[in-house]
Amino acid sequence: MRTASIVVGYLVFGLSMLLFVGTKPTQELAAKEIVKRADDNIRGNTSQADITIQIIRPSWQREMEMKAWTKGDDYTLILVQAPAKEKGIVFLKREKEVWNWIPAIERTIKLPPSMMSQSWMGTDFTNDDLVKEASSVKDYDHRHLGRELIQGKECYKIEMIPKPSAAIVWEKVIVWIDTQDFLQLKAEFYDEDGQLVNIMNSSDIKVFGSRKVTTRIEMIPTDKEGYKTVIKYNHLLYDEEISDSFFTTRNMMQLK
Repeated sequence: MRTASIVVGYLVFGLSMLLFVGTKPTQELAAKEIVKRADDNIRGNTSQADITIQIIRPSWQREMEMKAWTKGDDYTLILVQAPAKEKGIVFLKREKEVWNWIPAIERTIKLPPSMMSQSWMGTDFTNDDLVKEASSVKDYDHRHLGRELIQGKECYKIEMIPKPSAAIVWEKVIVWIDTQDFLQLKAEFYDEDGQLVNIMNSSDIKVFGSRKVTTRIEMIPTDKEGYKTVIKYNHLLYDEEISDSFFTTRNMMQLK
């Protein structure tokens, strides 16, 4: 499997504790809770972001500018602002449905699940990475693998295995989440043959409002030397009121 995946995160997540009863091991509970805290920290109740994406190849580079809005983990809207030939393209996620507005042909397209693993606009991220159809909390089982130092910070190392019911391209994801601020600093993505396909590194920690977040995310394919995609969060605004009606196919056609 050659397609890239998951971000970033990358774009967002709000804070709560999970209480479980039954026979599940405490360690399993803790691993899922850690992933949820990391997700919640970057998402918030709502978020608005100004983003730069750099696509880096051995012989060329190009840049895109975007705005993104999220509400919880059900709603995401992404507007491409540059370059000129792609300006006005919009991606919308409403619960499990994903839509794409293409102004050049004045057409709205509903993306099938089979397209979520494909490259997003020529980057090393997938469609799913950008709109987060899959949930890193709900769609995976989680297991502790110990602790390791990443970027000089002690991190929980957690294995994430997709649930049988989840339509996810990866056979396994391993994440490193720092023990102090619950920031995801690294992730590895493995295909169905157990081969490492992509490495994602997160850095440049900044504070927006009351939230400490990583603002630079790199996705690096392991089999393509000199290939890399970088997402930079230039500005983030959290917990401002956004109506559900903002996240509609009607509105996506009106965004500028």
